[in-house]
Amino acid sequence: MSWFNRIRTNVSEIVPAIDYYEQQLAEARMECSLKGNVEKHSRDMPGIVEHRFNQLQEIEAILEYLNIELRKIKTEKYRKYLEHYNRALSSRDADKYAEGEQDVIDQQHIINEFALVRNKYMGLIKALDSKQFQINNVVKLRAAGLEDVSL
Repeated sequence: MSWFNRIRTNVSEIVPAIDYYEQQLAEARMECSLKGNVEKHSRDMPGIVEHRFNQLQEIEAILEYLNIELRKIKTEKYRKYLEHYNRALSSRDADKYAEGEQDVIDQQHIINEFALVRNKYMGLIKALDSKQFQINNVVKLRAAGLEDVSL
């Protein structure tokens, strides 16, 4: 079962998901190095990029789900303030009070923490892109006759 489905059925799975993706990031940093056989690196790159990009897409889906839940919680709190005060509050006041509710703040903290994981994955994708560029440069050097190029 994917992390997205696990979180969708039980939001408390967010902490193990963050731990899992942090562990995956540590493993992925090893994939960014460029030592050894260039042909092997070149051969492995499409699979690595596909795997890590799919993880990034799942993280994006989880983040969007969390944002949808935030809007739901915030709307419930907003409605509570408007109904409870019989419209004595302006809509702007009710919105500000709703943003200050502990449930809303807790959800924003969760979103912020998960957004940090997403940003780290975006950095990983950039590193893999840079690795592919460097592999391409080494291959061009070898094609130009510099066979003794090593990493």
